This record gives sequence, structure tokens and C-alpha cells, in this order.
Amino acid sequence: MSHRPTVTSFAFDYLIVGAGFAGSVLAERLARGSNKRVLVVDRRNHVGGNAYDHHDAAGVLVHRYGPHIFHTNSAEVFDYLGRFTEWREYEHRVLASVDGQLLPVPINLDTINRFYGLNLGSREAEKFLATLAEPREHIRTSEDVVISKVGSELYKKFFRGYTRKQWGMDPSELDAQVTARIPVRFNRDDRYFTDSFQSMPRHGYTRMFENMLDHPNISVLLQTDYRDVAGVIPFKEMIYTGPVDEFFDCRFGKLPYRSLEFKHETLEQEQFQPVGVVNYPNSHAFTRVTEFKHLTGQRHPKTSVVYEFPRSEGDPYYPVPKPENAALYQQYHALAEATAGVHFVGRLATYRYYNMDQVVAQALTTYKKITGHRNGNADTPRIIPAGVAAAA
Repeated sequence: MSHRPTVTSFAFDYLIVGAGFAGSVLAERLARGSNKRVLVVDRRNHVGGNAYDHHDAAGVLVHRYGPHIFHTNSAEVFDYLGRFTEWREYEHRVLASVDGQLLPVPINLDTINRFYGLNLGSREAEKFLATLAEPREHIRTSEDVVISKVGSELYKKFFRGYTRKQWGMDPSELDAQVTARIPVRFNRDDRYFTDSFQSMPRHGYTRMFENMLDHPNISVLLQTDYRDVAGVIPFKEMIYTGPVDEFFDCRFGKLPYRSLEFKHETLEQEQFQPVGVVNYPNSHAFTRVTEFKHLTGQRHPKTSVVYEFPRSEGDPYYPVPKPENAALYQQYHALAEATAGVHFVGRLATYRYYNMDQVVAQALTTYKKITGHRNGNADTPRIIPAGVAAAA
């Protein structure tokens, strides 16, 4: 199956499928860093992918597709994105609603003391948790990981219900990698992330993407399927950031994903909850509630929240981590590797759940690889005014 035109005169050097992080970073680098002509195509009616944000009817800045919290240990990634946005420092905190209490997540010293009604110090808490842990000879599943670290009670209260809702499966059915890095802290550090750089785009993600894509060498077509233009508009190479199975017409079957449904609400009050996100690991149908003003720092007499409901159908969000799915992806990966003139980049194209900074890093690495640049970030543009250069 060919996705490239058979003409010799090229209107664009690159057709980029998807205007999220991977596609937008590569478009910017190729246009500004290598003077290439780029056409970016996206099926949605906006740029930014799942990181898209906008002001709702009340004027509150919200993330349409759930909370996106930027954090990274990469100075290169942080500095690169800083060319297109000012940053607002923000350290994310999450509470879990357990037995009528809001307790810090990840589990820390306060979580342990409040849950068990104790008053332990750090060393005492570490010893106490060791008495609760139930070592497993073979760590095969997510359940094994958690129980071997914190025991059955904390597993049931904090992890099992949330995981069942999030994945539609019991943790005993999921790969150990899902919970392999669950941190337990024996101090009072209640930050959700501990990365060196933790900030939010001061004027929102969408403004950052608009600045990134505002270049005379970049054209953007929204509400457009790339298949409708790939055989009409001539280009030299393609960068594809969509679902890899769809690119190959699901030749080996569909790659499984979990999806999400979002219920947004605006409330006639200034604040709804004490932190940006509260998890509901037990009986509620939703997994978490996000209040956006904590994330954005916006001051407004009203507040807007979103409830997240995991779904088995809908837009692809989370690759389902099971061995058979990894094996299925490897079949598509082999096809992708053998497809000349197409570069597969990003979460959907590589069937991996990457954080935002990881996608940016992958895109920057791909740019250097396909252009031969040792340092694709040598030229430093100023922050340019918002506004996407639309295709004529």
C-alpha cells in the first residue's frame, strides 16, 4: 500500500500527520532549523493534540482531554519548549479519597500515619511497612508488585479499585510494568513528581503550540484526514504520529487501548477541592477529579472541574500493557521499519505511553536523525506571536 504521490515536483518536503507534541516539534524544527516546507494535517479542529486547552463558557482555562502536567528532568526539553512559552512554576499534588479521608498520593509518611492512626517517624514507618509487605517469589503482575511493597490492605484501598476502573481488568491480569515504579516515601514530600523542572505554560498549551507552528514554512490543515491529501498534495517524506495499526489498515488486527470519557462542569464557587487532582480508587465510577485553576493559577470567581471515566471504546489513550499486545505491536513495528520515506514518531505510532517530555525528546532525536544535525537546537528564535499559519 502506497501513501506517497508518484509525482516529481514536491509542494512540501514533509507531510506531518498529527499536530500534537511529536508532529508540532518536528514541524517547527524542520521549518525553522532546516528551512524545509512542511504541511501539518490533523483530524481534529485544533492543534496541540491531547494537550489542547481553551477557555470554557465561564472563561476558565480548562484542558479538554484531562489534566496535562508538565515535568521533566531534561534541561534540553525544558529549554526548547521555553522558546515558545513563558513558564509558571507548579508542583503537582494529588490526594486519594479513602475511607472518608483525603490522603497524599504517592504514599508518604503522612499517608501511613493518617491511614493507620499512628504517629511514626521515617525509620519507624519504613520498618512498619516492611511488616506489612508480602514478598512474592515471582513478580509477574501489577498485583504482585504492589502487595510485595505495601501489603494487601494498602493495595486494596489505594490501588486495586483504581486499576480495575482504569484498565477494565484486575491488577492480577496486568503486566508488572504498570505499577513497577510505584514510589513509597518515608518523608512528608507530597509532590506527585520529583523532576528537576516542574512548570506549566503560563498562557496555556494551545498558545505554546500556536507559537511553535507560526512560521512561513509551516502550513496547517485541520479537520482533515491525511489520506484525503496524501495522494493529491505532493511531498517528499511523511512523519506519521497517528495509530500505527491504522496506518497499515489494521492488517494484523487492532491494537487495544483504553479510552476516557470526560465530564466537564463549571461551579458557582471559587474552589472545589484542596489540590489539582483527587483520585477515587474505590466505589465511584470515575477515577479522578481535576480542578484546573490549581494547575493554571488563574483567578476567577467560578471554578471548572472534569470527571474522568475510563472506557473500552473511544479515542486511544493508554496502550493496554499485556504480552500479547506487545507481540502484536512488534508485527506493526516490523512493517513500519520496512516502510521507506515514513517516520513513525510519538505515543500512538510507537504504541507506548510516553509523558509529554518524552515525546518532545523523541521528536528532537528524530529531527537530528533525519537531518543529520548534531545539535538541532542551535538556533534560538524569539517567542513569536500566537497564530497558526493556515494552509491556503
